[in-house]
Amino acid sequence: MWEWILLVLLGALAAMFGSIVGLGGGIIVVPALMLLGPQLTGGAIDHATAVGTSLTMLIVTALASTLSYSKKKIVDFRSGLLLFITSGPAAFLGSALTGLFHGPAFSLSFGVFMLLMAALLIAREYMKPISRKWPIERTMTDAAGQVHTYGYGLFPLLLIGFAVGFVSGLFGIGGGSLFVPVMVLLFRFPPHVATATSMFVIFLSSILGSGMHGWLGEIDYWLLLALVPGAWVGGKAGAWIASRMSGRGLLWLLRATLLLLACQMIIEGLLDL
Repeated sequence: MWEWILLVLLGALAAMFGSIVGLGGGIIVVPALMLLGPQLTGGAIDHATAVGTSLTMLIVTALASTLSYSKKKIVDFRSGLLLFITSGPAAFLGSALTGLFHGPAFSLSFGVFMLLMAALLIAREYMKPISRKWPIERTMTDAAGQVHTYGYGLFPLLLIGFAVGFVSGLFGIGGGSLFVPVMVLLFRFPPHVATATSMFVIFLSSILGSGMHGWLGEIDYWLLLALVPGAWVGGKAGAWIASRMSGRGLLWLLRATLLLLACQMIIEGLLDL
């Protein structure tokens, strides 16, 4: 019974963090499932199953977040659909290639990736958006009446969508850890709009990516059943919290969590070599 309670709490915590910063939560769920597998199921959970289960859970997390953010009118659906044009197929491709990583190779690569994400989240604190004027300019007014103006180039946007989608499908992490900083720093998206739009793209991409994992038999539906309730509540809660605070304290907590998990995964990978 305690295993189910732990999984529900894991889904809620990961989804809440993911919704607040636009990560999606998979970057917490994947290593947690791999590290806690023996305690949760009595046996090891392989990386492909952890990724497939996490990516499927992200559908619920991202849908809950997107619905909450859309009520506040901070989801840029048009830009999100443009990103999905390339991120969706790329997530499908990344999901198909997940099984090529075996044991230590996946642990090491995932650990290094998390270190890079932690570094990117830390660097975001000290970096300012570039001042370049992009050919496509977007203006949106949120539910509070605040007007936001930003812009982007079509080719860079599609290229970024492909790269992030591929990483998302490969590691099952949703891709928001890359989407949000790039949207804020490169295209001057307001942070809340970038986070909300990222969750919308994650929702669409996760459907394709998880479909591939399901076809390959890389989803543990019993684990998923326990994770989903927490993911729905956490996604809603994260969106609610994000609309009422800067999230700076939680961001630093997330950075510390990523660093600890990255070190654990790298050590595990090195010991298994």
